[in-house]
Amino acid sequence: MNIKSYISRLLALVLVVVIGLVGCSSPSGLSGNYGQDTLTVINTLTQAIEQPEDAPNKADIQSLARQQINDYISRYRKDTKSGGLRSFTTMQTAVNALAGYYTAYGSRPIPEKLKARLKQEFNIVELSLKKEA
Repeated sequence: MNIKSYISRLLALVLVVVIGLVGCSSPSGLSGNYGQDTLTVINTLTQAIEQPEDAPNKADIQSLARQQINDYISRYRKDTKSGGLRSFTTMQTAVNALAGYYTAYGSRPIPEKLKARLKQEFNIVELSLKKEA
């Protein structure tokens, strides 16, 4: 084999590794660890619903929340280990309520009643995670 052959094989290997690493990374910050990802999403959603309307980073946090919701649900819904857990079904209920509100009312402030319900469901999820661990 000549040097060109080695270089082209090395370049192909490097490209495969780079594409594999970039393709596996999650821009939403989810790790693939169900428990940790659930807590990460809860933290982001809590920040999103608690932000004052005039907060300068409100749009950024809401965007991250939507991205994490999509990644979280798509990652764990079909997973037989997590999809049937109480923590996941409660989390999915909370996420659906929040997504439904945003779809129906856009950028209007979240009512206190919905905030209280979401906080309660997040607490249930955290307790369920502790029991499931």
